[in-house]
Amino acid sequence: MAKGEISIVNGKIPKEEGDIEETNYNMFTDGDVQNTDNHIDGNISETDKDSELGEKDKEDEIDDRDPDRGGWDSKADFILACIGYAVGIGNIWRFPYMVYKNGGGAFLIPYFLFMVILGIPMFMLEISLGQYLQQGGITVWEIIPCFKGIGYGSATISCILNIYYIIIIAWVNIYLVCSFFPTLPWTICDGWWNDIWCYDYATHNTTSNGTQFITGEYNNITIDIAHADSPAEQFWNNFVLQISDGIHEIGSLVWTLVASLLVSWIICYACIVKGVKTTGKIVWFTTTFPYVVMTCLLIRAATLPGASDGIYYYLVPDWSKLLEIQIWVDAASQILFTLAIGIASLISLGSYNKYHNNTVIDSTIVCVVNCLTSFYCGFMIFATLGFMAYVQGVEVDEVVDSGPGLTFITVPTAIAEMPGANFWAVLFFFMLFLMGMDSQFCVVEGLYTALADEYPKYLRANRALSLAILAFVYFLLGLPCCTNAGMYFFELMNTLGAAGYVLLWMAMWECIAICYFYGIKKFMLGLTDMLQRKPSYAWAVSWAFVIPVTLIIIQVFSLVGWDGMYYGDYYRYPVWGEVLGWLMAAASMHWIVTYFIYSLIVTPGTLKERWYTVNHPAPYIKLRGLDDGDEHDGIEKDNDDDIDSDSPNGSNNSVPPCYENAMVVEMSDM
Repeated sequence: MAKGEISIVNGKIPKEEGDIEETNYNMFTDGDVQNTDNHIDGNISETDKDSELGEKDKEDEIDDRDPDRGGWDSKADFILACIGYAVGIGNIWRFPYMVYKNGGGAFLIPYFLFMVILGIPMFMLEISLGQYLQQGGITVWEIIPCFKGIGYGSATISCILNIYYIIIIAWVNIYLVCSFFPTLPWTICDGWWNDIWCYDYATHNTTSNGTQFITGEYNNITIDIAHADSPAEQFWNNFVLQISDGIHEIGSLVWTLVASLLVSWIICYACIVKGVKTTGKIVWFTTTFPYVVMTCLLIRAATLPGASDGIYYYLVPDWSKLLEIQIWVDAASQILFTLAIGIASLISLGSYNKYHNNTVIDSTIVCVVNCLTSFYCGFMIFATLGFMAYVQGVEVDEVVDSGPGLTFITVPTAIAEMPGANFWAVLFFFMLFLMGMDSQFCVVEGLYTALADEYPKYLRANRALSLAILAFVYFLLGLPCCTNAGMYFFELMNTLGAAGYVLLWMAMWECIAICYFYGIKKFMLGLTDMLQRKPSYAWAVSWAFVIPVTLIIIQVFSLVGWDGMYYGDYYRYPVWGEVLGWLMAAASMHWIVTYFIYSLIVTPGTLKERWYTVNHPAPYIKLRGLDDGDEHDGIEKDNDDDIDSDSPNGSNNSVPPCYENAMVVEMSDM
């Protein structure tokens, strides 16, 4: 074909004028996947390159990342950032109370099963998608424009997560400050926050009939120890949270929490304002330090009386629990939550990688390290629970309510038994602060990247101001969690708003969109080019069949067996509270259906033309490694976020334009 201007359709040459080329979306076809991408400085064969380049050279061969977006300085920065993101407070805070809630060791079986069949494949899918297209968590879905709602839905989950996750860091800050007091306040029963139900086994006597005799202000009052609260429980409920009797009693702001939340956002902003290069350096320390502290605390907890009973409860399953659907829902949700799948951030973090980075190795390392870290932390928590059960004379599953405060009750109790308790308290809560901030960095960075790639003119050039506004808005949105009813709002977001069903929903549609609309064969071809080797078809089988079917079954059975929303073991939310929680879930889940319909309505052309347009990649999406008819380098996206000057219809970039109406591009050679 002669040099000059030619008419193409979505990066493809139509067979005849006016025709729309059909694409074969069969999952598997005969023959091997072949790497036909010769886009690197001429038609150099892979064999020739192998003879000239070492393995490291091949990895660094393509570095066409947008300098305005930035990127990781090294592979180690990326892996540590992902580990720091995935290995966070959730491993010490959320995982143990999920285990405790679901009968101990029984939870570990579906948890590790889902790590293999859900966690690793979905982690691989998300970071590979971001790396392949070099786009953030919203813009990346222009690869199938009708499913861009996945990006908006994931960003919505990220928004909710940013509101409540940093509340945990605010709690940690309070404990950290109190750790410098000469007497640790969670070890006493004579603080202004304590009541007659506080039982300090170290100073109070116990009678033979299982009651304690209170001296001092409450003379001659006997209380059943089984119904008493430990000093750590009362410090958590009455001082840190100042919790009310229910979500209907909002009360007033807890000003210590408000101040702590403000400090947390200021620190978070200062750490991420310079971009991922700075974040990558910070995570070298924040990722490695916690393991040292956890090991020291585990050694001490394991030597306490009764620790073996707690570890037995942790490791030995109650097989009957496996017949309950909720344990499977919680295990799948915990895997997706702890690996941060379905909230756009992994796609954004992957987009900062060099093109030939090996995502298979990254996915395996991060997922295995994450799950083993959770398992390791569990020993420390349950050894302490065994000690508390020994002291109170009750069973391990009766020590405390299985709520989000489990870690904030058990670990301070263990620390109080250690020589130099103040020193270890400072170390532990400083460790929790680092782990929380590590994850918060990446959630905020991932959301900002997704928005900045979608609206580069307004956000990318004004990073510092944009992040400052974002942090301030999130601070205001977090204030309801700083009221007396704050924990009830927190648990709604933690159960329905940014975890549970919403993550299962997003992961399911990610697989469906890539495998059945974009095409699993094309995606595997792209991965072959990116990884410089053909990936195993086990990945394709997992994404196309195993994960969607598993998630559909879990969601259906879970909804059928829904028994209401609870905080702890006894408080059930009122109907309006449950409705509020489901509205939080709907805020993200609706995007997939809503945007699918919206894209079909606003796209010009006949119904057939619209369907073709919304199911084919946008012209500015760079596709590599595909057959010659499918591959294109992509036109430059209009940074004005306004009217796309290259579109013959003058369509908005945020809406899938009618790409089938022959775009005219300049071709130098054919």
